[in-house]
Amino acid sequence: MEEINKTAKVQFFFRPFSADPKVQALIFVAFLAMYLTSLGGNALIALIVQINHSLHTPMYFFLANLAALEILYTSCIAPLALANLLSMGRTPISITGCGTQMFFFVFLGGAACVLLAVMAYDRLMATRYPLGYTLLMSWPLCVGLMVGSLKLGFVLSLPLTVLIFRLLFCNNSEIYHFFGDMPAVMRLACADTHVHQTALYAISFTVLSIPLSMIFVSYVFIVVTVLRIRSTEGRRRACSTCSAHLSVVLLQCGCTSFIYLSPRSSYSPETGRVVSVVYTFITPILNPLIYSMRNKELKNALRRALRRL
Repeated sequence: MEEINKTAKVQFFFRPFSADPKVQALIFVAFLAMYLTSLGGNALIALIVQINHSLHTPMYFFLANLAALEILYTSCIAPLALANLLSMGRTPISITGCGTQMFFFVFLGGAACVLLAVMAYDRLMATRYPLGYTLLMSWPLCVGLMVGSLKLGFVLSLPLTVLIFRLLFCNNSEIYHFFGDMPAVMRLACADTHVHQTALYAISFTVLSIPLSMIFVSYVFIVVTVLRIRSTEGRRRACSTCSAHLSVVLLQCGCTSFIYLSPRSSYSPETGRVVSVVYTFITPILNPLIYSMRNKELKNALRRALRRL
């Protein structure tokens, strides 16, 4: 009971990027600019899809939901990271707060990974069965796939978060990170974390390998179908929408795999923190840019909206 009481009173602090306040201020400005840009870009995509009836198709439905997930995903990390940058690492977070942040981070990130696999399946249906696409990808099915992505993210996140925060953290501790990332938090436990490391690896492997396998299989069929298309315009359009999606997949899953699927012996807190900046701040900015640059319909919708303004 005494150990549980100690753990309940633990407060975590995040290690500053630099001991120099000027460097911290520069990083704060950079993080704030990236956060506001990602909020604006993803909110714009979601809004454009909502107000343009021509974009009320399964592909843009999933894209708008991905943008919404990116907004929530970044927002569960950025505010505390920004406050920590301003306070030079003196902004505390309770163990409950750290667990809540970890839960939503894994929940939203896992749901986004599953949604990327759903989007690959959607592109497969659109490329392989263009005439029956709207019947195959009906709205009830689309909503069901979206809800299923959220459920899978929740089911994977909750037990892992509970398992990690059953560990004992005996003293106030400094997390070598800018948010409560799982590998960084587990390094502070004053108990054996072998089981927890195994569970983290197993769930990370599941979250990443299954969607990536589905994406790979979908794109094999997409490539075969595209090679059969005789018209140059048809090939160009199919390749344009698919390449945008594939770019997002490589960015999102590549960085996440580097952090969560690397052997524990090779894990570097400093490298982990830098790579985490990519998938928590940079990738949410690139997603709307990639989709808007590679998608003609979305670019036209953006131009129409700007003309109205």
